[in-house]
Amino acid sequence: MKVKLSLMSIALVAIFIFSCNTNPITGRKGLSLIPSSQLTSNSFSAYKETLSKAKLSTNQKDVAMVKRVGQRIQKAVEKYYAEKGLSSKLAGFEWEYNLIEENTVNAWCMPGGKVAFYTGILPVCQTETGVAVVMGHEIAHAVANHSGERASNQVVAQVGLAGLSSWVSNNPSSFKQILLQAAGVSSKLGMLKFSRSHESESDHMGLIFMSMAGYNPAEAPKFWERMQAAGGQAPPEFLSTHPSSSRRVKDLNGWLPEAMKYYKK
Repeated sequence: MKVKLSLMSIALVAIFIFSCNTNPITGRKGLSLIPSSQLTSNSFSAYKETLSKAKLSTNQKDVAMVKRVGQRIQKAVEKYYAEKGLSSKLAGFEWEYNLIEENTVNAWCMPGGKVAFYTGILPVCQTETGVAVVMGHEIAHAVANHSGERASNQVVAQVGLAGLSSWVSNNPSSFKQILLQAAGVSSKLGMLKFSRSHESESDHMGLIFMSMAGYNPAEAPKFWERMQAAGGQAPPEFLSTHPSSSRRVKDLNGWLPEAMKYYKK
């Protein structure tokens, strides 16, 4: 029995070691237990279902702006990862950007590059650069596989490590719900909380990406100040599971010198 337990422990340690990804910007190691093919396949299906139930904006100017910002951030991400020799990390991404007509202060990006903005967040963004702050942050969550990490943890908590892969394959509907929760699609689904390290990482990465895309990173701290003010006593949905404090703004200001090296007007 002791031998079996020891072997199981070694196997589990090995799985965790070889399932770790290292973030090229922050150096943080994150766990990725669900194969990317399973993750993106279920993500794309969940995204399609979500859009089928949503009302898409018909404001062509705003729709075009969201897509334009998304495509610029996308190119920045692809360039950054190519320069680091990590283009394979983006394999399977099928980028898409949609603006949902709903008075909800929210935005999210599913694994594989499926992005949704809600019209309710645009007044807080104020400008295209404000949209870039949010876009960079949300895309950073996706390329850093934060939703995949949270989904992995949730599935492991429910079925255990041994049954993870088979459960994902055999329970697509339940897994889609977990993915939607992990991406922060709607508070009605009961969002899974991003950790402070995830949020800080996305702030940092998003700042670099928006700078590379030609958007002034100095606007990022200002956006988060507006976001905090927008909620009054109760934070808006976009911040309901996000740590929000003066520390966040302080961190962003601290990363500005690094981000400015990437910024070209």
